[in-house]
Amino acid sequence: MSLNGTSTDTIPFLDVAAWLAGDRSALPGLGRTLRHAFEHVGFYYLRGHDVPQALIDATFAEAARFHAQPLEKKLEVKINDHNIGYMPMGGSLARTSKINNNTKPSVNEAIFFRRERTPDDPDVIAGTKLRGLNQWPADLPGFRDTVLAYMAAMESLCKRLVPIYAVALDLPPDYFDTMFAKPNMIQRLSHYPPRASYDDNEFSIAPHTDSGFMTLLAPSAVPGLAIRLPDGTWFDAPSIPGCFTVNGGDILKRWTNDRFLSTPHRALNVSGIDRYAIPFFFDTHPDTLLTCLPTCQSADNPPKYEPVTYHDYAVWYATRNYVHQSKETPA
Repeated sequence: MSLNGTSTDTIPFLDVAAWLAGDRSALPGLGRTLRHAFEHVGFYYLRGHDVPQALIDATFAEAARFHAQPLEKKLEVKINDHNIGYMPMGGSLARTSKINNNTKPSVNEAIFFRRERTPDDPDVIAGTKLRGLNQWPADLPGFRDTVLAYMAAMESLCKRLVPIYAVALDLPPDYFDTMFAKPNMIQRLSHYPPRASYDDNEFSIAPHTDSGFMTLLAPSAVPGLAIRLPDGTWFDAPSIPGCFTVNGGDILKRWTNDRFLSTPHRALNVSGIDRYAIPFFFDTHPDTLLTCLPTCQSADNPPKYEPVTYHDYAVWYATRNYVHQSKETPA
């Protein structure tokens, strides 16, 4: 499982400091950079964001604190059919992968949170799948506040990145605004235990593509992420201090009629120490109907996919990739 190369030249940088400070003249250039990143790599490094490093560090610390608990404590918030809560080791099997026949569960554990809701939320009352109440650990003071603060900072950042995506796709900057007014979001706190070696076809997280629109991975002190470049080689993606590693998923690829890449990636932890990751997944409101974007189709390039709501796609993806879901819901 050797990886090819470590140069950051492979993954473009997108510096959004001026844009976040209110400089609208920065938007066309950012759009061009993002377009190049997604048409050729599928990943970029986000520099100049305004998420405080102290908050990022605190969220990593909470991830480590949660996973340091005894298994029986973590199982008090065991993952449910809304994909909220603690997923024990071996709980995911990336069956949607198109580049590897994943036959073994990934060697990681994680806890998932979604938009914070109250018992009187209409979706909670209706029991709408993937829109339930968050499950918070009872004996970790400050955990909930830190995670929610991080999610709020990330939601704010992502909403301000959306116009860059619109411009990159030759659309008006506000094209997506209503679709992301109340976005779907998932916060995952993952733990990858160290392994001296891996069995055949075994990974910390198996080769896969993400399901959605935007994934932001905060820089980790322990390396492990690798991406599969369009030429088929695996590239060890460095973790750059102060930069999020950002990629698109299958929804973005589908929405753009395959114009933007959904790049496969995987993780291995051969560092000898525990690795933690806090990826944040940002998507449209679940009820958004995803139809081929007008600038991504033509008479010579008709839409390749049928329209689908984000909700329906997300339910299908969860059913295929999580062990507890496949046992509860037919694929």
